[in-house]
Amino acid sequence: MGNTEGNLNEYRQRIDEFDRQIIELLNERAGVVSDIGRLKCERGAPTYAPDREREVLNRIKQLNAGPLSERTLVAIYRELMSGSFVLERPPRVAYLGPQGSFSHLAALRKFGASIDYEPVRSIAAVFDELEREHVDLGLVPVENSSGGGVVDTLDALVRRDVLVCAEVYLSVHLHLFGLTAVEDIETLYSKPEALAQCQKWLAQTGLSEKTIAVSSTAKAAEQASGDPQSACVGSELVGRLHGLTRLRDRIEDNPSNVTRFLVLGRTPTERTGADKTSICFSTVDKPGALVEVLDTFRTSGTNMTYIESRPNQQRNWEYVFFVDLEGHLTDASVVRGTSAAREHCRELRVLGSFPKAQEIL
Repeated sequence: MGNTEGNLNEYRQRIDEFDRQIIELLNERAGVVSDIGRLKCERGAPTYAPDREREVLNRIKQLNAGPLSERTLVAIYRELMSGSFVLERPPRVAYLGPQGSFSHLAALRKFGASIDYEPVRSIAAVFDELEREHVDLGLVPVENSSGGGVVDTLDALVRRDVLVCAEVYLSVHLHLFGLTAVEDIETLYSKPEALAQCQKWLAQTGLSEKTIAVSSTAKAAEQASGDPQSACVGSELVGRLHGLTRLRDRIEDNPSNVTRFLVLGRTPTERTGADKTSICFSTVDKPGALVEVLDTFRTSGTNMTYIESRPNQQRNWEYVFFVDLEGHLTDASVVRGTSAAREHCRELRVLGSFPKAQEIL
């Protein structure tokens, strides 16, 4: 026992020394970050640079020789970069609230806990705050792997003066929270979309007959936290914020459900070599116009990764099409494709180029 305790103390002393060195190096790094912040301020450059973020995270993955996983190191560096924002000028990010929403969770996983967040009541309000320059960035959901496109975001992208500068993929897991045993639950709260995504489990447990729909998962958690005989369905974050016990994990019908979010800003993003470009367009009124537009991307060698349509809010019985193209706006194939497509469009608008997301958060 004595020898074992001696070995443990030796290992712990080594860890303490590593921690001292790590903290020293992190603070040296922070000093350089402060210098960069001053230069950015002098030049009027934005604090958040998606292309630089991509470069740093790629380098971390390349340097990693284990045993820590890439995912672990990326999570550490995301939080480190979040703390670095404070040394420059912390960006303010608007998201669809309230606190504990999946938008809030996506924002935290993308930008970390050290920056300023502003929850707002609607997707339109995220665009409002960004256009009024009350915030530096906005985060909005754009599509779900089960439910499809988010119409409020798509409609706003057509007419708002913002740019897409990054994307985030978030795994959507729903959990049951409460202050009592599952068999003692008398009322179950959540928003309709969340309840719809876990109908199988609710039916199996008999809780589907005890559900009450509310405006948000945060409101559901608030209701559950004040009633020991009730429970709620929501994200891991919403349960933690309201001090609830997680009664059951991952009760969603589709365990692979993912929501894609867009990060909105006012500054174009530099090319990284692994980018997407988002555009929207409406076609001229002639037979085969949509086919001709899509064919321009085929002949230019530009791959489409996403297409969605929405009714045109200015003209009845016309549609706006949303397309994601592989490549940056400055890439030759994207230049050729978008230039040729304009000939068949009433209007074509580039919504922004941005680095492709590398992982699901």
